[in-house]
Amino acid sequence: MTVQKFSITGGAIWAEPDNLNYFLNTPVQPDSAGGVTNEEVSVKEYKRRRYSGDPTPYNVPAQTRTILVDPGRKSGNALPGSPFICDDGVEKRQFRYTGAWVNVHAFFTGDAAMEFKLYSATGTRYMIAAVASAETLNR
Repeated sequence: MTVQKFSITGGAIWAEPDNLNYFLNTPVQPDSAGGVTNEEVSVKEYKRRRYSGDPTPYNVPAQTRTILVDPGRKSGNALPGSPFICDDGVEKRQFRYTGAWVNVHAFFTGDAAMEFKLYSATGTRYMIAAVASAETLNR
């Protein structure tokens, strides 16, 4: 299992899918599950030098290039953002987020599968109440 990016309103959460979905009623898919695509981009005309200090650079004409677009891409081994922790007394998992903390709090408040403690990067504890799932309401 690898850490993947999950976009939320106003930011993103970086987590292993099973660990994040444990705390939610509605399972979420990582951004890369939406698919990696190829896109055409236009590059305008530019000058290129044959070597450093070339007194007569030449023009490269405008062209289109095909680039790979991966919505869950990250560069390097470091995980971006700030850490936070979810702890329900049975499972305690650490994730990372980018964006505003209020958006992470709202994300869990709207879809919590059980009551748990949500710890911010500063150590502040928030009690998140369980939200009744559609399955529970239909019983």
